[in-house]
Amino acid sequence: MPETGPPRRRLALVDRDGTIIIDKVYLADPDGIEFAPSAIEGLRLLRDAGFALVLITNQSGIARGLFDVATLDRIHDRLKSMLAAEGLELEAVYFCPHGPDDGCDCRKPKPGMLTNAMRDLGFKPDEVVVVGDSDADMGAAEAAGVAGVRVAAGGGTASSGAAHDFLEAARRACALFAR
Repeated sequence: MPETGPPRRRLALVDRDGTIIIDKVYLADPDGIEFAPSAIEGLRLLRDAGFALVLITNQSGIARGLFDVATLDRIHDRLKSMLAAEGLELEAVYFCPHGPDDGCDCRKPKPGMLTNAMRDLGFKPDEVVVVGDSDADMGAAEAAGVAGVRVAAGGGTASSGAAHDFLEAARRACALFAR
């Protein structure tokens, strides 16, 4: 008789700017956070489907001298607080502080942030989905050998098969694991 236990947990690696918050281009003020359309509903759907929620974000504003790590920490603290007010929690936040020409392995589309999150949190590639709005997000998913779901940036016009908003992207992510 097969074992029947709780369903296996999954991991949603979620991009920040243009995916769950409106992209403000080098956001340097915690008060500038504004959720993207249906981001809260989509995050709730993922959580309720058993996904751990983890943020993965390129933050080259640090390398460019536009803000520092302490400012980024304040931004993420505010984001976590705003999510907590909605009953949501990020299990972790991973960010790349490097610029596009720094040659690191953590800046998406390289897979470093993703593989670090999977290792740190104990997930295998077949238990992971990336939800993001950019070629870099989808490239990182492919490089890490995990599923990727693209969402139109900030709820804008969906192109090339992208989900039109975060809720639709979350539904697609859940469907990937329903098979």
